[in-house]
Amino acid sequence: MTVTVPDNDKNLDAACASVANEIARTDGKASLLLAFNGAVLAGIASIADKDLPTATKAIGALAVLALGIAAVLLLLVVRPRLSGTDRASFPHWARLDEDQIRSCMEGDTRAARIRVLSTLAVRKYLHLRRAVDISLAALALLALAAAGLAL
Repeated sequence: MTVTVPDNDKNLDAACASVANEIARTDGKASLLLAFNGAVLAGIASIADKDLPTATKAIGALAVLALGIAAVLLLLVVRPRLSGTDRASFPHWARLDEDQIRSCMEGDTRAARIRVLSTLAVRKYLHLRRAVDISLAALALLALAAAGLAL
């Protein structure tokens, strides 16, 4: 006997998997960018005690500030969200007993899960985008500071 799964079921399953995959991608990207920003900050720290022109120090300080802000945004990307106010995620289910969990699962919760996960993914991507933009600005500032040294 062949069981036919409606297209809607396949679409909901695919959407759940797709959004979960996007969340995993943001976490991976944020981790790489955190390592990159950390390496740049370590490089800057290695020349912090050098006698540099005031303008170079000021521009370098702005770059450090920008990298710090970017790091905060990246940390927000990887920070676990455990509010559980949405009724379609594991933080909510963790507060329930077995009977309440069974009750929650009586209906199809995939659409609600897709909404919750999509909201989370969009928030993570926004933080990631801002962190990349700020990191690029910091690199531009560092290039400007280096150019000032060359003059």
